[in-house]
Amino acid sequence: MNIQHHSADKLAITASCKNPTLVLNADYRPLSYYPLSVWPWQDAIKAVWRDRVTTVAEYERVVRSPSTTIRIPSVVVLKDYVRPQKSVAFTRFNLFLRDEFSCQYCGAKTDLTFDHVIPRSKGGVTSWENVVAACAACNLRKGSKNLRSSGLRLTKLPRRPEAEQLRNLGRKFPPNYLHDSWLDFLYWDTELQE
Repeated sequence: MNIQHHSADKLAITASCKNPTLVLNADYRPLSYYPLSVWPWQDAIKAVWRDRVTTVAEYERVVRSPSTTIRIPSVVVLKDYVRPQKSVAFTRFNLFLRDEFSCQYCGAKTDLTFDHVIPRSKGGVTSWENVVAACAACNLRKGSKNLRSSGLRLTKLPRRPEAEQLRNLGRKFPPNYLHDSWLDFLYWDTELQE
């Protein structure tokens, strides 16, 4: 980090920019891949100031207070290791991630909702093992029928995912914005140069 003048004053940041900061765990892995663990640059500056992170890469842009100039961090590493969650919360987002954001009946990637494989009206429960991502058309077609009478087939059986499985699936969906300084830490599915 390039601090031209150190002051105990609060940073009154006068520059305005939209440079997000990639946040890595103490083992230099992102806290999450999808959504990618990023902070607004303001939070990254505060964490640097409070000595909670180490700056690994910086943007060319700077922020200034009357007494300090700091380059905006583009990649920071937490000083304290945060244990990844071992259990996965049953949320719509995690369900879509498990199913790779595609309908489990036809493969469509748009207009997604979720469907109970065994309809609730027939005793089906809301669980990892009975709910799948489905496009609106397939969901409407299936309605409260069972799979056989609906004529639909699952592409794969729904299962409870493990946290590591979801983290790995998240790598398949890079965000729209990836700064060049982040690429060495993300391990997206890119070909390595020999």
